[in-house]
Amino acid sequence: MDQDLNGRVVVITGAAGGIGTAMAEAFASVGARLALVDIVDPSKLAARLGPDHAAWSCDLANPAEIARVVAEIGDRMGIDVLINNAGLGIVFPAEVTRIEDWDRTQAINLRAPWLMAAAALPYLKASGRGRVVNIASQAGIIAIAEHAAYGASKAGLIGLTKVLALEWARFGITVNAISPTVVETPMALVGWSGEKGERAKAAIPVGRFAKPSEIAHAAVYLASANAGIVNGENLVMDGGFTVQ
Repeated sequence: MDQDLNGRVVVITGAAGGIGTAMAEAFASVGARLALVDIVDPSKLAARLGPDHAAWSCDLANPAEIARVVAEIGDRMGIDVLINNAGLGIVFPAEVTRIEDWDRTQAINLRAPWLMAAAALPYLKASGRGRVVNIASQAGIIAIAEHAAYGASKAGLIGLTKVLALEWARFGITVNAISPTVVETPMALVGWSGEKGERAKAAIPVGRFAKPSEIAHAAVYLASANAGIVNGENLVMDGGFTVQ
């Protein structure tokens, strides 16, 4: 079903993390060529997945680095699919005015996906069937305590997804988002372990958190030709939590 991704170039940000690694493995399994991007050098992951894949180090808080890396990827490989997966999960109570943490959260979670997509646009147009998938969060559609900065950034990302979907559909490009519940990665489980984590899982109808592979395979679907009519949507993957 995903053979149309064979040979397509997929850019994945945050590739060295738990979800990013699962994304890389899922796209590689259907024959995609990967451009892996992370602040931590993802060269080992690229090498493990095969010779068709490449890696770039990039601080997504730096607009100049984003412009440079996207141009290098596009000029060398082209870009068919952009997965804006990188995210920063700093949480604190809303009355605590941690300005630097707020600004970095917005820079990584909201500004960087916008700049990545804008820089990739010429290559996505040239692809003839471009795809953008933004990894948002259920925190962008519901209130979670101590998630003011994070929730605001993800709500903004969902809004950005809809605007890009509207503006870029005429170029044959679709733009969609995925909003997971807590995903079982080492980074996420630092804040959702023990009694707090068990309470959170008990509140989810399916009784568990999401697995990285589940998010990855949803992204593969949205990037495929099979999802050509899906545009401007936010796929909520939260085990039914927000339907209650």
